[in-house]
Amino acid sequence: MERNLRRIITGHNEEGKSIVAYDGPPMFGMNWVTNSSPADNKHKNDAAMQKVGLEPPTNGSKFAYFLLNPEDPSKSAEELEKEWTAGFAAIDASHCRPDTSRHPGMHKTKTVDYIILLEGEVTMLLDEDEVELKPFDIVIQRGTNHAWINKGTKPALLATILIDAEPI
Repeated sequence: MERNLRRIITGHNEEGKSIVAYDGPPMFGMNWVTNSSPADNKHKNDAAMQKVGLEPPTNGSKFAYFLLNPEDPSKSAEELEKEWTAGFAAIDASHCRPDTSRHPGMHKTKTVDYIILLEGEVTMLLDEDEVELKPFDIVIQRGTNHAWINKGTKPALLATILIDAEPI
């Protein structure tokens, strides 16, 4: 089965706004590398059972799936803002919303993220760009302000790995 794989890497322009730095085919086999992140493999506990908000622990990482429901076009801007505000508060991420002027779901974390769209179609909004994603597209999110929008009719499923990073 032939698939058109795609890799999108975000970055910042000279004004510090989030942009698409690369959009094209991935390198064969390797998509991104970080050079440090000590993990403790000695403990026997299920690490997924600890309470973690949107961002991973300091020097840590977080691997998760998330389901993105279709956006309801009948909701007002005020209703959307209220929902997104409550959603970010519920995952201890109110501080991750520096500029929501483009969309109430815009947020920025102190992480490098690896995201894979598994099912559905999603639009990634950045400060200066907008990218339509299809299944198996990958995004390397480098501490950029962004939002995930589902303009379709079915939920979208994404897998994400967030790794603590130096702040921008």
